[in-house]
Amino acid sequence: MKTDIEIAREIRLAPIQDIAQDLGIGSSQVEPYGHHIAKIGLECLRPEKIAKNNLILVTAITPNKSGVGKTTVSIGLALGLNKIGKRAIIALREPSLGPCFGLKGGAAGGGYAQVLPMENINLHFTGDFHAITSAHNMITALLDNYIYQNRDSCLGLSEVLWKRVLDVNDRSLRNVVSGLGGSTDGIPRQTGFDITPASEIMAILCLATDFEDLRRRIENILLGYTRERQPFTVKDLGVAGAITILLKDAIKPNLVQTTEHTPAFVHGGPFANIAHGCNSIIATKMAMSYGEYTVTEAGFGADLGAEKFFDIKCRIAGLEPKLTVLVATLSALKLHGGLDEKRIKDPDSEGIRRGLLNLDRHVHNLRNFGQRVVVCFNRFASDIDSEIEMVRQHCEQELGVGFAINNAYMEGGDGAIDLAKLVVETIEQCPSMPLQFAYKLEDTIETKVEKIATKVYSAGRVTYSSKATKAIAKIRELNLEHLPICIAKTQYSFSTNPKDYGDVRDFEMKVSDVVINRGAEMIVIIMGDIMRMPGLPKVPQANNMDIIDGYIEGLS
Repeated sequence: MKTDIEIAREIRLAPIQDIAQDLGIGSSQVEPYGHHIAKIGLECLRPEKIAKNNLILVTAITPNKSGVGKTTVSIGLALGLNKIGKRAIIALREPSLGPCFGLKGGAAGGGYAQVLPMENINLHFTGDFHAITSAHNMITALLDNYIYQNRDSCLGLSEVLWKRVLDVNDRSLRNVVSGLGGSTDGIPRQTGFDITPASEIMAILCLATDFEDLRRRIENILLGYTRERQPFTVKDLGVAGAITILLKDAIKPNLVQTTEHTPAFVHGGPFANIAHGCNSIIATKMAMSYGEYTVTEAGFGADLGAEKFFDIKCRIAGLEPKLTVLVATLSALKLHGGLDEKRIKDPDSEGIRRGLLNLDRHVHNLRNFGQRVVVCFNRFASDIDSEIEMVRQHCEQELGVGFAINNAYMEGGDGAIDLAKLVVETIEQCPSMPLQFAYKLEDTIETKVEKIATKVYSAGRVTYSSKATKAIAKIRELNLEHLPICIAKTQYSFSTNPKDYGDVRDFEMKVSDVVINRGAEMIVIIMGDIMRMPGLPKVPQANNMDIIDGYIEGLS
């Protein structure tokens, strides 16, 4: 089969003004970035349409390192819905350069189920990530200048919380010392870098409901503490207006199209293992403003992405998905069934049988959130029909959930018609339930953590480092305990050990640190050894990339 980038090049794209016009968005509201990408103004939101839309979440079982293809399924489902006569629009996250040049090689779908132009989307796109990086680091520069200028004054700070960010995987930047040199080169201090998707500015952009809300949240960012142990914010620094200026275009969602010219809003890109893992509220509501069905996704497995989608994004935005699609693959099931990672493509029915316990856990959790669930089997060329049938029978007969195979990678929308029909039938025929959150906002921080750890992860107990305990005490002092929590942990296991595959239970979860995202209005709970700045693999995908005769090669 042709590579993703070869398929993408062969698609004759429609002018982006035509895609917008087909939605009902006038040319005066379209800001083109070239011929096939545009930003859409926030005035195009239609609140009266949003409430009538069928929002569908795509999530997954616990993935293996190469993932399970959620984005391909999300795009394929939208294509399939349009094939059966439904008006479907997609809302996705933007890819990060870090994983693109590191492990993944791209994140715009695959095969005949892609968002296009994939080269632009995977690389610099409309500059949103650069704007977020610049805004974040502008705050850091202004903060460092404030500290330097007030180094001999009572206005100085006793503690600095704010770091820098960069949209690359660079383990060498996790811990650094800045300000070295002479007395005019700044104040030496230990600091570090996070990757841009972990930036609080990224979370703020994705959770802001409008431009005014964006400005308000930026003002509230906690940068550190004064010598009197009082919080010091961006508002105190006096630069909220300047930072908001840098994001004036980035807040507008990006409109692109799929391989079959389905409209897609691609906007924002927080990771689900170190942030909240969902595209922007504005982009999701923009898609809901113009479609009958909106397909969106949340990163990694349902224990991370879906939980945060429900408990953070839906709670803030007032959204209620009509259904959740749980994606599974034979490779992931075999990994959770005890097979070595080098053997997960080999036939092994017993491995699948054991691995289904992981799928069962995710179905159980999603039902506890009040969700109607269907399982989508994302098919790969090496899959065996008899093993797929094992998964089907387990889902339909033992779990009582709908099951469909996704072939959109090979066949585009035609390969997702069965999934689309199942989704529509389930929404129309099965009784709906209100969304159930994992915790109440009035719960203590420890209670919120314990409820997610025990209900969603099936942990036995939660312990806290002294650093985390002190941070929680500070949260109470600042009256911020009512905020939702965002757990940062490995995506490869329910536990904090990335090698604990399958249906692991009754383990200890240690909270190593707690970060106050006062502007994003959530508390980040860091568990285990998770890093907010990833590293590169031994052989990065960058080694496979080149530009030959004007064509980019190596993206996927």
